[in-house]
Amino acid sequence: MTTLLFNPLPVFSVPLTGTDSAIPVSRIFCAGRNYAAHAAEMGGEVDREAPWYFTKSVAHAVLSGAKVPFPPGTQNYHHEMELAFAIGTSVSEATETEAQAAIIAYGCGLDMTRRDRQQDGKDHRRPWSLGKDVENSAVFSAMTLATDFGPPSDQRIHLEVDGESRQDASLAEMIWSPVEIVRHLSRFYTLRSGDMIMTGTPAGVGAVSPGQTITGGIEGLDPISLTLETVG
Repeated sequence: MTTLLFNPLPVFSVPLTGTDSAIPVSRIFCAGRNYAAHAAEMGGEVDREAPWYFTKSVAHAVLSGAKVPFPPGTQNYHHEMELAFAIGTSVSEATETEAQAAIIAYGCGLDMTRRDRQQDGKDHRRPWSLGKDVENSAVFSAMTLATDFGPPSDQRIHLEVDGESRQDASLAEMIWSPVEIVRHLSRFYTLRSGDMIMTGTPAGVGAVSPGQTITGGIEGLDPISLTLETVG
């Protein structure tokens, strides 16, 4: 029998609101530039031919309400408020009906980003890992069953920093809907129970500083918050 040299990380799970259950998270996929206004503010355009993605490590995920250290190696740490959803059943090359059925729950998410390190990657045609796959950078609120939330439509999505409004938009502004993302992504991966997908951020992203608190919400879902601890 093989003996593990050290204990594995505990399973990260997201509570399912109104229940005693939680969703164990296996992988985190993130859709890029899914709002035209955000793509424009970042100096790019939406690729209307197909969605595209990057990933974050589950080890870097935290729950809403966390107080976390300000990350090292950045002078430009940005907030990105997003709709997140969880996969509840395995699906590959999904039809529209299968994609809809595969989504078990929706919640709020924060995709925190070292924007300067992301820009380094863009400038030198290198991966974005130092910019996107950052410790404590994938933040999730408690999730709501898809049957209770219903299909995303024109629900308000917003974010504040220390109470000051930064992002305020509608889910109707998404280029690719959750169902369309599942249909496309499942052509490249067998999506499994516990996969979490973040759907991109609207315009209004910006820098945050140590000591600040980020709050946000999506109409009909549990709100989200994150506090960046003061350095030193």
